[in-house]
Parts: sequence; C-alpha cells; structure tokens
Amino acid sequence: MSMQAPSRLSAGRRRVRVRGTVQGVGFRPFVWRLASELGLDGWVRNDAEGVLAEVQGAPLALEEFLRRVTSGAPPLARVAAVEHEARPVEPGKGFAIAASGRGTASTAVSPDAATCPDCLAELFDPADRRFRYPFINCTHCGPRYTITRGVPYDRARTTMATFAMCPDCAREYRDPRDRRFHAQPDACAVCGPKLKFLGADGDEDASRDAIAATLAAIRAGRVMAIKGLGGFHLVCDARNARAVRRLRAAKQREEKPFAVMAANAASLSPFAEVEEDSRRLLEAIERPIVLLAKREGCDSALAGVAEGVPALGAMLPYTPVHWLLFFEASGAQSGTRWMREPQELVLVVTSANPGGEPLVTGNDEALRRLSGIAEGFLLHDRDIAARCDDSLVRATAAGAAFVRRARGYTPRAIRLPRSGPAVLAAGAWLKNTACVTRADEAFLSAHVGDLDNAPSCEALDEAVARLLAILEVEPSVCAHDLHPDFYSSRFAARLAAERGVPVVAVQHHHAHIAAVCAERGHAAPVIGLALDGVGLGTDGTAWGGELLRVDGARFARLGHLSELRLPGGDRAAREPWRVAASALHALGRGPEIASRFARPGAGVVAEMLERGVHSPVCTSAGRWFDAAAALLGVREVAAFEGQAAMQLEALAAAHGCVAAEASLWRIDADGTLDLLPLAARLAQAKDAGFGAALFHATLVQALAEWVRRASAREGLDTVALGGGCFVNAILSEGLRRELSASGLVVLEARQAPANDGGIALGQAWVALQGMS
Repeated sequence: MSMQAPSRLSAGRRRVRVRGTVQGVGFRPFVWRLASELGLDGWVRNDAEGVLAEVQGAPLALEEFLRRVTSGAPPLARVAAVEHEARPVEPGKGFAIAASGRGTASTAVSPDAATCPDCLAELFDPADRRFRYPFINCTHCGPRYTITRGVPYDRARTTMATFAMCPDCAREYRDPRDRRFHAQPDACAVCGPKLKFLGADGDEDASRDAIAATLAAIRAGRVMAIKGLGGFHLVCDARNARAVRRLRAAKQREEKPFAVMAANAASLSPFAEVEEDSRRLLEAIERPIVLLAKREGCDSALAGVAEGVPALGAMLPYTPVHWLLFFEASGAQSGTRWMREPQELVLVVTSANPGGEPLVTGNDEALRRLSGIAEGFLLHDRDIAARCDDSLVRATAAGAAFVRRARGYTPRAIRLPRSGPAVLAAGAWLKNTACVTRADEAFLSAHVGDLDNAPSCEALDEAVARLLAILEVEPSVCAHDLHPDFYSSRFAARLAAERGVPVVAVQHHHAHIAAVCAERGHAAPVIGLALDGVGLGTDGTAWGGELLRVDGARFARLGHLSELRLPGGDRAAREPWRVAASALHALGRGPEIASRFARPGAGVVAEMLERGVHSPVCTSAGRWFDAAAALLGVREVAAFEGQAAMQLEALAAAHGCVAAEASLWRIDADGTLDLLPLAARLAQAKDAGFGAALFHATLVQALAEWVRRASAREGLDTVALGGGCFVNAILSEGLRRELSASGLVVLEARQAPANDGGIALGQAWVALQGMS
C-alpha cells in the first residue's frame, strides 16, 4: 500500500489499513460510527495486522474519514500508522462490521485499563442493571492483556470464553452504537464472573456480601488475599500498625517498603506531596504505583509501611472491586460524589508473591501458597491468562520514569529507530523482563523478578512463550547477558539451539545504554554513563560505574569508577559495612576497620583485604553508595537490595542542598574517576545528613565533569544515562541539569526502566543492529 495525501484523493473507494494498538479498544465501532456519520459505504474488520476497512463515498467525506480515523481514535487506541490505496467502486450496501480475519499477527494486544468514568457512573447507579457489579467494563476500560490467550482479540481467545452472554449483554455486544460493542469481557451479574469470600481456612461464607465481608475483615486487622487483574494482592489496613507488622512477618519482608492504595489524591495528601505531574500519573488509565515525596508525619501515621525511605509508593483504585471496597467504606448509598472527597480508608496493597517467587494467579494456587499469610480470601472465577504485577513510576521534570514496567503498559510496543528481523532477548538476573522485537517494534514482557528461584525461572519461560505466541513471530537471533551462569543466559542459549538460530552475548552496561538509545530513537554514537550494582565486564571483573562510547552493536570502555574490593564477594552487596571497610583499606586505614565496625568477623575482613583473598574487585557505583552509607553510619547491613542507597537519598533530601567539593574527586590519566578522597571526607563526617547531601552533590559534579571531558575528547554531544542508580532522583536530576547546562543532549529511560528491567530491550537492540 502507498501513502497518499488526502488532498489528492479522487472520488471512489479506499482500502484503509490501521496499525497499532487498535483491537479491543472500540476501534471498529468507532470506524462504523464515523463512516455512518459521513455517509460512507463499506466495511471494517479486525485481522492479524490490526484493523482493515474499505470506505466508499464522496471525495470530501473520504478526506474527512482519513483525517478523523487518527485524530478521533478511542482513548485506549494507539494508532501507529494509517495506510490507504484506491479500490474499484462497488455497489453501495451501507457500512458493516465484518468478521475478524486471520493470518500472521502484526497487531498488538492492548494493556489493561482502569475502570472508566462511564462505567463508574453505572457501577454506583441503583437504577443501572450493573449496580455494584464487580466486573463492569466496556471498550474504554477493563482487562485486556491479562485475559488474552491469542490474537485476533476476540472473546473466544480470552478467559471470558467460558461465560456465555445473557440476552441483554449479547444485545449490547452486537450493537455498534453501544459502548460495549465487541467489548470482549462484557458481562453482568446474570451471566458473568462472580466474587466469593472465603475465611482463612478456605471455606466459603456465602451468607455475607463478599465486598462487605472483605472490608470488615480488613477493618478488624486481618490480611486479605484479593484476586485482581494480573494476580493476587495481599491487603491490610495501612493505618493498623499491628496488621502491617503481621503482614511483614508472614511475607518475610522485614523492611522493604509497601505500596498503599487510597480512593483519590486528596486522601493521600496527609501523607505525601501530590504534585500535578504525580497526580496525572496517579489518575492515568494505566494506574501505576507512583512514588510520592513523604510529608512529615507519614511514617507515624502509616507505621511500618515505608519507613526509612524518601518516598511513599501510592496508587488509586483501578478495578471495580477496588472501587466497591472504597464505596462500602465511604458509607455512600449511590452516586460518585464521594469519589472526589477525602476518604479515611488507606490500604496496604502488595503483590502476593511469597518468598520472592512469582505472583500468585490461580484460586487453588492462592489457597495453597498463601496459607499462613492471608487470613481470608476474596476470589473470582475469571481466570488470569497472564501474570502481571503493578507498574511503579516516579514523576520527574523530564517526564515519568519507570522503576517497574508491567500492568497498564505491558505489552505496549516501543518503537525502534529501525526495522529488522525478530529478536528474542532474555534479560538480566535481577528485575528480569524479556523482550521480543517485530519489525521496528519492541515488546517487553511484564516484570518477572529476580531469577534466584525455580518458579521465577519458570515464569520467564512462560513470559517468553506468551510473547512469541501473541506476536506470532519466530526469533532470528537470541540475546542474553554476558554472564554465562545467569538462568536467562542459559535459557536463551537453549532456545537458540532448539530453533537453530544464532545467540549473542551482550555486555550488561552496553545493554543499559543501548536500551536508552533504542527507546529514544537514537541510532548514532553516544557517550554512555552506566551506573548500577554489578554486571560482568569483558575483562571478567565486576563492572558498575562505566563511561562508554556506544556505537550500535559495538562499544568501547572510556573509563570507570575507582575500584573497590568486595570482601566476601556477593556478601558485600548485602553488608555495606564490608564495602566501607574496603574503602578504608584503600585509603591505608585498614587498622580502623575492626574498631569502626563492631561486627563479627570485622577483623577477618580486614585481613582478607590486606592479603587480597576472597575480595574480587569491582567498579560498581552501587557499591560506592553502600560504602558512603556505612561510613556515615546510615546502614551497615541491608535488608533488601538498594536499601542503603535509598536511605542515603532520604537523608540527603531531608538535609537539603550543600555545595559540592571539587577536591574530593579526581580523574586519572587512564580515565578512572577516583572517589577515594570523597570516602575519606565521609569517614570524618559528624552529621550523617550533611554527609549524605555532600556525597550526592560531589558525585553529581564529578560525574558531570567526567562526561564533559569524554564528550569533548570523542567529539560527541549526546550522552545516554542508564542503570539502576538513576532511580535516585537527586542523582538523575542533578546530572540532567549539569549536562544540559553544558550544551549536551541528555537521553534518559522513559518507556522502559533504567534499571535491569530495561536490560532486555538493550540486548535486543544490540543484537538487531549486529545483524545488519
């Protein structure tokens, strides 16, 4: 098909191809209504490539159709391209919606979407037949990806296939004028899924309304397991410190922050700052968890929820079940006015994945795996086809930044700078996701998690199989991390061997920078600043603070942070005091280690460093954060990954700005950025808050100068920032400001996480470019 300007159209008939996320979003009835309004004949249908239509009529009507088919698209649609060509005129027969076609898929399933205002109005209208129906939805909202088993997206290929529509629902489903025309999850209380409340013993209590019983249990301090769109949540009253402690103990999650859910932004304002950018993210149809700066008193009001970190993760209701819980708690009898008023109820809502394993999705699985954690269950009988955790984002001056990309965004395509053969990338060890490319689109799986247990590894297998099936592609190459012992690396190698395709190993930090370039549409060489915990380098050592020149499938290491030894290897990542001891040893102050850190084995650690045994070197930026935290007495042993850095950031933010000190770093002739003078200064600091602020300010200044020198030397004015350290708001915002002020173009992750959740995208982009 060829693209033509509407102004050159002749009278007659046009075949119109619409590509993008255009199935399951009400696109066909939209086309039907538009064509009917303009007096056009023809037809429209779904097929494996998207939406296909033929329209026939007067020239001006055809021009208007082509203009509005993009500009007036339904709210959940993402139109990637509209192509059209002339067709022979046929006898006029009106306009029809035809049956779906088949073929090789090149369309995309849309992500799940929060309940829309129209459905909410019906949900709380006693006169509506769906009053308080917990699975209300339409073409503008509701489950999509998590119920889809195949494409084209039709009811028979979803988990709604087992629910036969009643006459009223069937009438809506067939009527192009209705908001529920071909809404595949369409249902009502007569014919659709149903809720049931179970006690801790798994026995159903059918004598009580399931929503009212669940709310009563939560108010009584119980932990409830609630089945959602992409899996189960564990839910308790966020104001009940005893319930929060019980949830922590049962889930074996001692200190890692929990997210909360409130009815609206006004209900969150007593606990956190809700700026306009954050409000828009909270209220968006994707409904992610949004990181909000905590107000004073947050930790006492929500004791045990998110202590010791700078932000509160918060989200708003996105399913009818959520809304019904808050409706019940509000005491309202009907209407939606209560939704705009502050509400007392605040819930802890956390993923039901005991022991770091994958999210629980099935009813029987929930009763088995959550026994001993949940003290009651709110179940439903609609199956979950795809596991999908909540997304996690933060608002920045440059736009939203992902910490975790999953529900609401998966499997939305990321447009690549160029097209190529299909690539499968298996991702990293931590925060794993997989990526599959098709032509010039990349599709990231939902968050899989850390591959440190067998169920998570199986979840990666399932995620890859699902992506390949839905996209209907066969990979021409498989990509994985350079580390050969990662499960994801072995998985990619095995799959490549089974399918007889090449396999490519991509260095971890190269992939971090490539991911940013891929999503920002930048195919030219860049300076890459990759800052994270650890990744295997090409020299066999642990990297993590890297200055790179990245040019497609190739990269060169221009410099790195000064090396630190890790006494005890991986154990040092869990015990920041060991990294601080390493910094003291490097400063020639090894004898201080045993007296400074009153830890069992401190003397042994000092001896290990002195002898250079069991102490591999690394250049990790994450370990420098750990060293700073331990030297300042902020955190000597971490309860979860990144805790020391989070607490250091919280202290710096609370203290406020301080001036960087240029004497606390130096750039050596070989390109090494030496931070040991900064470590020496922190070791003498009396005020941890001041030390944390000084660390951040000086690190930003040092990194900015490091990048500027490399930029001038390499003749490149674009820098890409990648790696998990850029989740730190002070670091990322400070570097963006410094580098932009120097005239450099700064590329940051926006459509994928900057951390290891985006690694698969970078691996895929490197592999694709290596095939040209």
